[in-house]
Amino acid sequence: MTVTRRPVAVLGECVADAFVAPDAAGTPDGAVGPGLRLDVLPGGGPANTAVALARLGTPTHFLTRLSGDVFGGLFRRRLSESGVRIDLCPDAAEPSTLAVAGLGPDGAAEYTFHAEATADWQWTRQELAPVRGLDPDCLHTGSLALVREPGAAAVEDLLAELRPTTTISLDPNVRPLLVAPERYRARLPRWCALADILRLSEDDLAHLHPGTAPEAACDTWHRAGVPLVVVTLGAAGALVSYDGVRSVLPAPHVDVVDTVGAGDAFTAGLLHGLHGAGVLGGRLDALDRRTLDEAVAFGTRVAAATCAVRGANPPWAEDLTARA
Repeated sequence: MTVTRRPVAVLGECVADAFVAPDAAGTPDGAVGPGLRLDVLPGGGPANTAVALARLGTPTHFLTRLSGDVFGGLFRRRLSESGVRIDLCPDAAEPSTLAVAGLGPDGAAEYTFHAEATADWQWTRQELAPVRGLDPDCLHTGSLALVREPGAAAVEDLLAELRPTTTISLDPNVRPLLVAPERYRARLPRWCALADILRLSEDDLAHLHPGTAPEAACDTWHRAGVPLVVVTLGAAGALVSYDGVRSVLPAPHVDVVDTVGAGDAFTAGLLHGLHGAGVLGGRLDALDRRTLDEAVAFGTRVAAATCAVRGANPPWAEDLTARA
């Protein structure tokens, strides 16, 4: 018998990621005469997660305010071609958010944002109303949607309304160039009270609880209400804390091209695994340790595959099968 799963919804921003491009002669700084050449790729943490989920085969709805500018067209094509449903996305009059990214020697991206008065942060309760009828198994959000006004309050209200029948997943994805870490810190206890899953990176941890061991931070977040915390540790794998029971799962070896979108891809792999196991749709009451470990391990595979290519270009399900 075929089991029909409710969809997963992802809410948040699309960002045009502009990377310095090598010129035709191969110079790494992208210099073209006195200017600079950029490659613009569709990105944004929540959009990356939605794309990765859909490519893995999870029925996925993305909720974002799509601009009518040239970048908005780029976002629409990427989402649709990846199998993401965008029919609930309102059209926005504001421009898209732009990030200019340089890469460090380790492949990590360093961003400069152009994000004032852009489309992503202007959510109203009326624009979010159709989401209530979607009845998703899981709503994943975070990044800037929960801290940038005027839309943040409307998004928090949506989480509270959906929570009785929907698993809530959050990724703070702290962006200190856009929002002071203190604002994330102040709101995080409230988010933990709403959330069932909290996924964050080592960098997020350093911004939110500087100098605090990951295990101690997990205990703080558990006390605030969230049962499942996963801290991704890059090449060291992922720390998993489920109601205080902890383990570290290793990451596959990969020759890193860059790390853009790796955390977002991990989250997609984790949610894909949990959705396929049928444990989403509420408070994770049916989740057992084996299912959790398998979902986390799958998330590390999806993240590794994303690190092996340029930009936030997560794998399709068949790509992972071919690598197995």
